[in-house]
Amino acid sequence: MLKPSPRLLRFLLLSVLAFGILVACNSQNATPGRPLVVGSSPWPGFAGHYVALEKGFFQAQGVEVEDSYFQIATDVNTGLLADRLDLAWTGVPDMVVMAGQDPSLRLIMLSDYSDGADGILARGISSPQDLQGQNIAWESLPLQALLLRKYLESAGLSEQDIRLQVIPAAEAASAFAANRIDVAVTYEPYLSNAAKEGQGEVIFTSKGTNIIPVGLVAKESVIQSRKDEIAAFLKAIDQGVAFVRDNPTEAHEIVARKLGVTAEEVPALLETVRIFNIAENKSIVFNANDSLNVMDSLEFAAKTSQEIGLLPTPVDASELYDASIVEGL
Repeated sequence: MLKPSPRLLRFLLLSVLAFGILVACNSQNATPGRPLVVGSSPWPGFAGHYVALEKGFFQAQGVEVEDSYFQIATDVNTGLLADRLDLAWTGVPDMVVMAGQDPSLRLIMLSDYSDGADGILARGISSPQDLQGQNIAWESLPLQALLLRKYLESAGLSEQDIRLQVIPAAEAASAFAANRIDVAVTYEPYLSNAAKEGQGEVIFTSKGTNIIPVGLVAKESVIQSRKDEIAAFLKAIDQGVAFVRDNPTEAHEIVARKLGVTAEEVPALLETVRIFNIAENKSIVFNANDSLNVMDSLEFAAKTSQEIGLLPTPVDASELYDASIVEGL
């Protein structure tokens, strides 16, 4: 019997190893068994996500989820851009600005519109003109930039007329409550408590607007490679939203633990957001004929972000969403 030469044996061994590495790499990118890594942060509009985690709705839908919970919202955005997250719950204006760095980002589903959950805290401010020359604390989120710009414009002011101090939202609220700062741009669950504790008032909010949509964002490559898992994820979120609406007592306990508040405080926080389920994403969010459609919000965010220097080059707002999974459910 002919023995294979050492050179042939070496070739065969290397070929087997190379094939094994290729299979392993492909498995890592596409195997449904690998968890979907999802970034979230404290926000009342994510109630459906919090409940789905606690109640096991993701497992029931056959999708494994690894929840990466960040106390600071900007850390979610950093994780998404660095490919440490598959999906991220984040502000849509933030996504628009991030698209300047990665144009493959897409909005998949809207969790909510901020309906008073974002606002400006102040003491001794009776009109927008009073902000001129003031130090204003903020987290440097694009969604906060849009809110602040809208308030400043009502007095003919711009960011050049104020001094911005970058402080995470929770810390800014604490500093306001402790009388260390007099003006802060922040959001719930910090906004209302800080106003009360700091003997100030909320002088402007997102109430009654659609300028701050919040939703689920992913890169196009993840959407294409893990579409079935994302569909299952969205079904679980839909269950979570239904549970929040139908079982408020238990849901409020779950949400309270995530937000670091009492269950009694949760109903008021939920009133500051307008949460959407899958059916409402179809009939309202991705419906161009509805006045609250997210396409208009994307256009506003893209236009304003470029005007205030957050986007160095224009982005095409029509390319920033992918409604195909929602529409297929």
